[in-house]
Amino acid sequence: MSLSKIMHDGLFGLLKIERRFDPFLRPAFDAVLRDLLTRVVQAMILRRSHVGGLQLAEEETLKGEDACLESIIADMRTYLLDHYAAGQFERAGNTKTHGVVRGDFIVRNDLPPALRRGVFRDPRTFRAWVRFGGPGPASPPDIEDVGVLSIGIKLLDVPGPKLMDDEDRTQDFTGISTPTFTTPNVMENVKLQAAIRRGTPLFYFTKPSDSHLLDAVMQGLWSRTQTSPLETSYWSCVPYLFGQGRAMQFSLTPRSKARTRVPNLPLRPPDNYLREAMAATLAREDAEFDFRVQLQRDPRRMPIENASVLWPERLSFPVPVALLRIPRQQFDSPAQLAFAHNLSFNPWHSVPEHRPLGNQNRARRRLYRELSQMRQAGNKTPHREPTGDEVFS
Repeated sequence: MSLSKIMHDGLFGLLKIERRFDPFLRPAFDAVLRDLLTRVVQAMILRRSHVGGLQLAEEETLKGEDACLESIIADMRTYLLDHYAAGQFERAGNTKTHGVVRGDFIVRNDLPPALRRGVFRDPRTFRAWVRFGGPGPASPPDIEDVGVLSIGIKLLDVPGPKLMDDEDRTQDFTGISTPTFTTPNVMENVKLQAAIRRGTPLFYFTKPSDSHLLDAVMQGLWSRTQTSPLETSYWSCVPYLFGQGRAMQFSLTPRSKARTRVPNLPLRPPDNYLREAMAATLAREDAEFDFRVQLQRDPRRMPIENASVLWPERLSFPVPVALLRIPRQQFDSPAQLAFAHNLSFNPWHSVPEHRPLGNQNRARRRLYRELSQMRQAGNKTPHREPTGDEVFS
């Protein structure tokens, strides 16, 4: 083992220790410092960002974008082959499945005409499958991850043409529990994936000649020891169309303010305590999230191509357009958990009115599809477009 790998693993070990004390300190830190520090860091990120005279909802293909995508796919494939045996492949990102649950996506009936676009055009309820996952690409005990959760929402029986041809009746929305993405664009994502493949992802952020400390600080401000997948907000981090000529980002905010206690801290909690917390909640009550849309108002301060920039709420306040209700249910049977392997989430499972925007999203079309095909072919768990009528023994 190299000296740099030993140093990296030592730093990562300190982070794992911090995760066990985080719940005792985080509430006060968030209340007093998180928003203030976020504004400072965002001002520094925005100062060095480049927009290039783009208009609202306008994209700009980055130089070398296709080559970057090829490199990312190659590194992620190599990681999967190096870390998982044949028949046991996991997702290359958003890896660990905490649960796949049934949901109802209820479009509000009081939306003004300007917000009636795409799947929000008419008041109705879509059945949905909702997957809660971890950050990836590893699948460690919950207390040892980096404090980021992911959500994938697959609306069912969505009418109209779609942007990908492998599913006919779905609309996917995906997000994570930090409001900005780990890397600003695919060029930087290439560097991160190479560092992950070498086993030293933290050094991507701290390399003196090519530092990404501001992105690391943003992730640190918003990642934390999670209490339950049902008790945190999620953000798209990247933009989408909201009808012709308009761009949006979206977020989900839990309506309940309850917080589950993480068991055994500062000692070791159960390896799957997040799934257990979610199961306990859904055994006794529904869970609800407001689905909110934030429209782009300023192409510089709310850029399409830079996922490190947090779109300011003072320029465009997120507006609730739908309610995601997850009814009481039991979801943690082996058969239902295994169902996650047949599902493929991709933001390009979409109606044209919500076409994904920006270089990270352009990359996801091929990236998610090819890695999903690799995983499902290797595991012999073929892709299935769900109907909502699935039954698990």
